[in-house]
Amino acid sequence: MIVGAESASAPLVITSHGSRNGMNDRRGPHDALIGAVVVAVIGLAVGILYAKDRHAARAVDSTGYLVTARFNRADGVGIGSDVRVSGVSVGKVVDQTLGVDFRAALTMRVASAIQLTADTDAVIHTDGLLGAKYIELRPGGDQTLLKPGGEIVLTQDALVIEELMDMIIQQAKTKRGYADKPLPTITN
Repeated sequence: MIVGAESASAPLVITSHGSRNGMNDRRGPHDALIGAVVVAVIGLAVGILYAKDRHAARAVDSTGYLVTARFNRADGVGIGSDVRVSGVSVGKVVDQTLGVDFRAALTMRVASAIQLTADTDAVIHTDGLLGAKYIELRPGGDQTLLKPGGEIVLTQDALVIEELMDMIIQQAKTKRGYADKPLPTITN
């Protein structure tokens, strides 16, 4: 035993109430109460946001008319995706099925105030570089209006970024004369 070691550190004394060294520690119940309040507030906030989104989705779903468009590729577009005209949201995608021709059939609910022409085209766009996909409707110059339940015939599929990069690389190889050959390396 080392002389003076006992005086260097005071012995730990635990009282019957669980406090150390005779100090009264009442933070336990207080911290638990604050934690419970924080969890309750977060839960309430999430519930309000969820209810708001469901209400907004029902408001769009209950008004307007349905139109359908068929795409070869509808990557990234699903039920609830935005439908826009000139960048302004005018509806939502309400159904997505695979047709017998193996094309994606998207049913959209468009606000009744929006009158689409029969030659309207539907294009799948991305909101920014890595944002969500949406359907952009571009009305044409036809005088005939698209009827509720009608089909938009002119469509443009989603652009997949990997395919775009592959196309750029292939064009660069062709331009430099390496279309069917491996790229040169330092050892070649």
